[in-house]
Amino acid sequence: YHDGDTIDWWHEDASERERWKGLVSQQGLRGLLAPLMDVSKSWFVMICTGICVGLAGGWLDILVMWLSGLREGRCSRGFLLNAVECCAGVDAGEVCQDWQSWGEHIGVSSILGQSLLHSFIYILLSTAFAASAAFLVMYYAPYAFHTGSERHFLILGGYVFDTFFSSWTLLIKALGLALSVSSGLSLGKEGPLVHVSCCMSFLFMKIFSHYHRNESQKRKILAAAAAAGVSVAFGSPLGGVLFGLEELDAFGSDFDVMWRGFVTSATAAVALQYVDPFKTSKLVLFQVTSGSDTWLAFELIPWLGLAVVGGVLGSFLIKLNVSAAVYRRNSILHEWPIVEVIGAAAVTAAVSYLTRVPTSELVANLFQECDPQRMDFHGLCNPSAMWENVFLLILTCAVKIGFTAWTFGMMVPAGIFLPTIAIGATLGRAVGLLTQGLYRAYPKAWIFSACPPDPTVRCIYPGFYAVIGASSMLAGVTRMTISLVVIVFELTGALSHVLPIMISVMVSKWVADALGQDGIYASWIALRRYPWLKPFEFRDNGEIAADVMTPAHNLVVLHEGSSLGELSEVLDTWEYHGFPVMREDILLGYVSREKLKSFIEPFLTEDGAAARIGVFGGHAEGDSADLSPLLEDAMQLRKEVPLEFVVNMFRKLNLRHIMFSQAGMLTGMITKTDIVALSTAHFTHRGALAEDRPTNR
Repeated sequence: YHDGDTIDWWHEDASERERWKGLVSQQGLRGLLAPLMDVSKSWFVMICTGICVGLAGGWLDILVMWLSGLREGRCSRGFLLNAVECCAGVDAGEVCQDWQSWGEHIGVSSILGQSLLHSFIYILLSTAFAASAAFLVMYYAPYAFHTGSERHFLILGGYVFDTFFSSWTLLIKALGLALSVSSGLSLGKEGPLVHVSCCMSFLFMKIFSHYHRNESQKRKILAAAAAAGVSVAFGSPLGGVLFGLEELDAFGSDFDVMWRGFVTSATAAVALQYVDPFKTSKLVLFQVTSGSDTWLAFELIPWLGLAVVGGVLGSFLIKLNVSAAVYRRNSILHEWPIVEVIGAAAVTAAVSYLTRVPTSELVANLFQECDPQRMDFHGLCNPSAMWENVFLLILTCAVKIGFTAWTFGMMVPAGIFLPTIAIGATLGRAVGLLTQGLYRAYPKAWIFSACPPDPTVRCIYPGFYAVIGASSMLAGVTRMTISLVVIVFELTGALSHVLPIMISVMVSKWVADALGQDGIYASWIALRRYPWLKPFEFRDNGEIAADVMTPAHNLVVLHEGSSLGELSEVLDTWEYHGFPVMREDILLGYVSREKLKSFIEPFLTEDGAAARIGVFGGHAEGDSADLSPLLEDAMQLRKEVPLEFVVNMFRKLNLRHIMFSQAGMLTGMITKTDIVALSTAHFTHRGALAEDRPTNR
C-alpha cells in the first residue's frame, strides 16, 4: 500500500490467519516458541510505547512550565528551574524569594520601567515561541500541525498514511507542542499527545518486519497507543481505554485490542506518575475541593441550564472554527501561515498580559472552592464583588471562544480540549456564583429549603458548577459521552458527582446534535474530504442502491482479452485504485491498480510483450499472460437493495467497494468514497480544505 490507499481488511485478516497458522503448525520446540515470541513482540511494542509516552508527557509538562515561566522571570537558584521546582516547599500565599521577575533580575527600579519591560518580554517571548513552532512545522514536518486526532480516526478506519508517523513528525510535534503551549495561544496538548504516542508505537513497530506486511495488525497497535496518549494527556488511564472504544471505534469487535489498550494506558500512567511533573504525587490534574460529597435536587435546574448552554456554545464554536478555517484557506493568510501565527500570538499575549495566568492554572483555580486558608488568587471568593466577577467570567468565556475558534487550525500543534474546558469552567463558575448569590439573598425561599436558613453556612459550591460547565462544553464540541464522563471524573477526582456530570453530558450532546450533526473532529474530516465513515446508523428515505451507484456505462472496466499494452494504457490514463473486470457482459471480479501494475511492468520490458493477451479467467494458452491470480472476489448485490443496507455493509464490514449485478452482468458500483460523500452531504463546507486524491474505484 501507498499513502492515500485504503486497505483491504478481508485480505489483511486472511493474510494474518495464514501467517499465524504457519507459526503454530511448526514441529517440535520451534512450534511452541514461535507463537510465544510473536505475541511477545506486540507486548514489547505496547509496553515500550506506554513507558516512553508517559515519560515524554511528563517531561513535556516540565518543559512547558519552564518556557511559560521564562516569559515572566527566572529562578535565582538556577536558570533551568521552572517556577514549581524553584518554589518547592513554599506555602500557598507566601512570597517565593527565589523567583525573580525580569525587572528584579536586571535591576530596574522604576515601576513604569518594570511594567514596560515585563510586557515587552512577555509579548516578545510568546510571539517567538509560537513563531518557532510554526517555522518547525512548516519547513520540517507539515503533518505535525493541528491536533492529528481526525487523521487517527481515518487511519484506524483503514486509510494508509505512514508519513503521518515519521520520526521527524514525532520530533517536531513534541517540540512544537511545547513551544505553542508555552506561547499562551488558546490551545491544549491533549490531541497532539495522542499523535506523539502513535508515532512512538510506529517507530517501535519498525523493529519487526511483519507489522509492515500487515496493516490490520498495525492498526491494533496504533489503537492501543492512542489510548495511552489520552491516558497521559488527562491523567486518565480508564478514560483512554474508553476513548478508544467510543471514539476510535477500535475495540468494539476485538476484546484483545481493548485489553492491550488497557495495559498500554496503565503503563503510560505509571510512567507519568513516576515523572510527577507538577510535584503533587497525583495523576489528578484539577483536583476538586468540595466541602460536601452530596448535591441537592434544586441544583439540577442550573446544571441543566449549563448543559443546554454548553450544547449551544459547543455547536457555535464548531461553526465559528470551520468558518475561520475556510476563510484562512481562501485568503492571503494561506500563503503566510507563520505571519498569521505571529499576529495571533502577539494579540493573545497582549490581551492576556494583565492576568498572565496559564489556561491550566485558570481551570484549576475555577474548580477550587473558597477556603479561608487558601489564597483567593482571582477574587472569586469576594461576595461583595459577585456581579463584577460574573461579568469578568462571561467576558473571559467570550474572548476565549473567539481565540480558540481562530487558533485551532493554525500552522502549530494544537489541541482543543483544554481551551474548551476553560470556556465551560468560566461559564459554570459564573452560574455557580449567581446561584450562590441568589441563595444568600433569599435563604428562606422554598427552592432552597434543603439548605440551612443561615446564608453564612455554605450550601452551594461554585467550583463544582465549573466542572459541570466544562463537561457540558466538552460534550457540545467533541460529542463524546461515556469516555468524557470518565475522563472528567479522573481529571478532577469528583467521583461523588458522577451522576450530575452524566446528565449534563447527555443533555449537552442532545442539544448540540439538534443544532449540528458533527463534532469538531468529524467536521475537520469533512473539510478535508477524507474517506472516513463515522459510526452512525444511516436511515434512508426509501432510496435504493441504484439511486447512488455509478452506472456500468460510466465505469472504467478491464475486458478479458485485452493486451498488456492496452492494460498499461488504462493504468496510465486513469488514477483509480482498481477496476472491475469483464468477460463480454459478465462480471469476473475486481483487480487493484497496484497488483496489476506490479505484475505487467516486468513483462513490458520484453520485446513484443505489449501485444500479449491478458487472461483473467480460465487457462492461459499459448503466449497469453495468466492474470487470474490478481483477480479479487467482489461483494455483489442487486441494485434494488435499500440504500440503508448498503451503507451499513460498508460501515460494519469495512468494505472498499460493492458491485451491483443482474444475472451476472455488471450494472453499477458504489465505493467507500461515494458513501462518505453521502454521509457528509449535509456539511456546507465539505471538501473546502481537501487535496485532490484519486477516488477508490
